[in-house]
Amino acid sequence: MNKLMILIAALFLTANAAVAQTSPVIGIINLEQALFNTDAARQLEEGTRAEFGNDERRLEQLSTELRAIIERAQRDESIMSESEMRALNSEAEEKQVQMRLISERLQGAWQQRQQQFIDSMRERLGQAIESVVQEGNYDLVLNAESVAFFNNSYNITALVTAKLNELSR
Repeated sequence: MNKLMILIAALFLTANAAVAQTSPVIGIINLEQALFNTDAARQLEEGTRAEFGNDERRLEQLSTELRAIIERAQRDESIMSESEMRALNSEAEEKQVQMRLISERLQGAWQQRQQQFIDSMRERLGQAIESVVQEGNYDLVLNAESVAFFNNSYNITALVTAKLNELSR
């Protein structure tokens, strides 16, 4: 009877060890964050800001001028003539149109640059993920956007970003 109990206990321990060894190694990655935290992404942002710096400064200037117009209209409304108010409103509308055009141009340029960056980095991203998966013996890697909740210990985004930086050198 003792031998039977020992045999059952040994089988149970062996089964548990086999189950523990077959537990999958899971990683979670935020692809966008992995790409846009790279050194190459920082260079892209710096280059884009430098290229469109005049537009950004003009946008800030127009915003300051528009605030001044609004403050003046609120402050002096009671003493301004109707024609002065119309002229002020017209000036404010012109500033808003200019701001919208500049904003749209900046946003379009930034989106185009980001898409070009993503397209240029797609192959390297795949290589980086593959390398991290092999080094970490991951069985399963999921996109963070498709996971409702995960413990941060599963997050391999920083590892992939580091690998991307390494591959870009």
